[in-house]
Amino acid sequence: MKTKGLFLVAAASWLLLTNVLQAQKGIRIGYIDMAYILENVPEYKEASSELETKVQKWKVEIEAKLKEVEEMRKALNNERVLLTKELIEEREEDIFFKEKEVLEYQQKRFGPNGDLFIQKRRLVQPVQDQVFVAVQEIAKNKKYDFVFDKSADMVMLYSADRFDISDQVLLRLNRASKRKQLNSKKEKKALERSEDRSVDQEKEVTEREKEAIKRLSDREELLAVRKAERDSIRAAKKKEFEERRAKLLALQKRKRDSINALKEKKDDLKEDEPEN
Repeated sequence: MKTKGLFLVAAASWLLLTNVLQAQKGIRIGYIDMAYILENVPEYKEASSELETKVQKWKVEIEAKLKEVEEMRKALNNERVLLTKELIEEREEDIFFKEKEVLEYQQKRFGPNGDLFIQKRRLVQPVQDQVFVAVQEIAKNKKYDFVFDKSADMVMLYSADRFDISDQVLLRLNRASKRKQLNSKKEKKALERSEDRSVDQEKEVTEREKEAIKRLSDREELLAVRKAERDSIRAAKKKEFEERRAKLLALQKRKRDSINALKEKKDDLKEDEPEN
């Protein structure tokens, strides 16, 4: 709390000093609100919506995996009295590795360096680059000495609307987007004109493209082989476990049947004994 208070005092002092300098030297200051800009860029909103769909899918997958682990744990608790110590340890090991697998997947998707963090960064970076260029142009044309980001870590205790150039930045971004769409249309028309190429030209593939395709095919084949090996090991382990479990249950059933048979025989003998 003490550090935060000192920081606020320093920020207030800096703003006061800036106002004094502005009054003395005519320094021009502006600011932007990056969060506001992002919310009003259509491409960013569309990409954010797609990312959110992925996030929800990942969450459903994680919940399903956690539910599977919980079901495994419940099954073990229900069958614990029928299992040997060795089988219990094997089942607990299976649960441990399954739970570890879920946690690793969770970190892969939502960890500090996970897919969500990486894709958000990729999503924001192009817009930030465009904003940087737009701010540079506005600052140069309108002779701003400083331009700050209101949504960044810097604390702005007060900011007058007349210094906000966010809408100016958005205007430039929209113009750039329209120019890009226009160029895309020109490229599309050029592509349509180029579709008259001969069949022989269409079939030409460079050696570099062939090599890239081969590398991709080899990689997919290697991944498939590894997956098949993992699945084979897991299936063999599961089969062995089921066989051992079936044998154990059969042995326990025979013991129970034998005990019940002996008990019934003993009861019959008691009934046949002559009364004194």
